[in-house]
Amino acid sequence: MERPEGRQADQLRPISFVPDIAPHATGSVLVSFGNTRVICTAMVQSGVPRWMKEQNVPGGWLTAEYSMLPYSTGGGRKPRDIARGKLDGRSSEIQRLIGRSLRAVVDLKLLEAHTAWIDCDVLQADGGTRTASITGASVACAIAFERMVAEGRLKTSPLTGHVSAVSCGVYKEEAILDLCYLEDRDASVDFNIVMTEDSQFVELQGSGEEATFSSEEMSTMLELGRKGIREIAELQRQAVHAALGDADGDAAQRLAEHFN
Repeated sequence: MERPEGRQADQLRPISFVPDIAPHATGSVLVSFGNTRVICTAMVQSGVPRWMKEQNVPGGWLTAEYSMLPYSTGGGRKPRDIARGKLDGRSSEIQRLIGRSLRAVVDLKLLEAHTAWIDCDVLQADGGTRTASITGASVACAIAFERMVAEGRLKTSPLTGHVSAVSCGVYKEEAILDLCYLEDRDASVDFNIVMTEDSQFVELQGSGEEATFSSEEMSTMLELGRKGIREIAELQRQAVHAALGDADGDAAQRLAEHFN
């Protein structure tokens, strides 16, 4: 079986992180999975939602928003949600997934009375925008929280570890890792796997596209996902260390101690 980009079945697309892409955010990164590119930012502000105050819930909160910019796809201009007067159903589902994924690795009590706003804006879509968003948002949060600690705005980083996500699927009757758009379009099975860096599952999303799949195929996709997440988590750690190392050596050292 030959993949459109010539990759092996268990091979990720080239992944990169460009930090501080949005200098006014507390933490930000441009994440690329092949030709999929997403700007992920974390802005941490004082205050918590009203429902937390009314219910006397301690700590802070984290929430996420996701959007595909009008020029992000090759199928013509994508109208902005505000032009339609309501959030696209797909975007709503994805931003809830991003929020759940990040809250799985953020100790909200350690966030104190702050709200972390995660924004993921897709610049270019070539499959896996939700998985790239989760992966990039984790890096943006790590940078943001460590900088807040360095500035004395937090006592310790509330991030307990990285969370990563990757797609798997069955394409031309073979399980493959990290689908590009052409593979995603033609796949008979589509899986999205969200895991922590210590290989704990956060969420699984899988379905057959007018097809069924066996337990053996599912097991193969899960193993491919684990392999991919391990590789992605290492790239995340390297990206955060690179972003903090030059500007704040103490923050880089704290991060190493915090995650190890």
